[in-house]
Amino acid sequence: MKKIHVGFLLSYDYDKLKKSIPPVYKEADAIFIAMDHKNRTWSGETFIVDPAFFEWLEAFDVDNKIQLYKDDFYDPNLIAIENDNRERHMLSLKMGVGNWLVQIDSDEYFVDFANYVKDLRRFDSYLDNPEKKNIQIAAYLINLYKYTDNGVLFIKEPTRGIIATNYPNYQVARNTRKRIVYTQNILLHESIARDEAELVLKLDNWGHNIEVQDKAAFLEKWRTTNKSNYKERENFFYIEPEKWKHLEFCEGNTIEEIRKNINLKGIMPSKFFIAKKNFGQYFKHLFK
Repeated sequence: MKKIHVGFLLSYDYDKLKKSIPPVYKEADAIFIAMDHKNRTWSGETFIVDPAFFEWLEAFDVDNKIQLYKDDFYDPNLIAIENDNRERHMLSLKMGVGNWLVQIDSDEYFVDFANYVKDLRRFDSYLDNPEKKNIQIAAYLINLYKYTDNGVLFIKEPTRGIIATNYPNYQVARNTRKRIVYTQNILLHESIARDEAELVLKLDNWGHNIEVQDKAAFLEKWRTTNKSNYKERENFFYIEPEKWKHLEFCEGNTIEEIRKNINLKGIMPSKFFIAKKNFGQYFKHLFK
């Protein structure tokens, strides 16, 4: 026990796992990939996985760390976000309570997973009797908005990403609503930076599918925003637009190029800011 177990969800955008698994492979003790046994999304739509993906997975897994976990992850009596919570809970139970339960979405790419693991290890004592001292270890997401003109538009302000927990009583996706420890770690989140057909598929099938109030207006804005006009626009989030206020541009057509070109030091929240957040979280949950 007390190992680093990393979980991924395999769905319609499974091919992105080829980019999200490699950054964590070396530091993970085991990797679990959850896949519905009938290839269904949280909304009940079916998808097809190219057999070549499993060939890639087998060839990549040189240390035999990866387990494919198939189960019945779709309940027609639940809405998408409830199926989201359910699958993540089932996956974490498979990963084993008593270990660090790290869940990374297929379109999230760690910049320095080894550093994140060091931060996790500072809290290993929380793996003893985890139900009584539930804790979450967060990082920050750089949300990529759209590929355009030999680069990518991304959200100027990073957002919190709850990545790991010691006890998986999930309430909303990966969030258990218990104490959060913030860390200076970054993931590039491809989020809605995909071609239009893939984006529409995501909007219809992800956990937030019923929360997007005006999909047509959102898509029109996304479709017409580019390197020439992004500075003239604001409010880009798909649910509450003002949560993604402004965009920035970074050169690079691949995640590797973006990782090299983006100004991570200028984006990363300061140690002082994170210390304040953690101080507040500590006292907020002290007597809960």
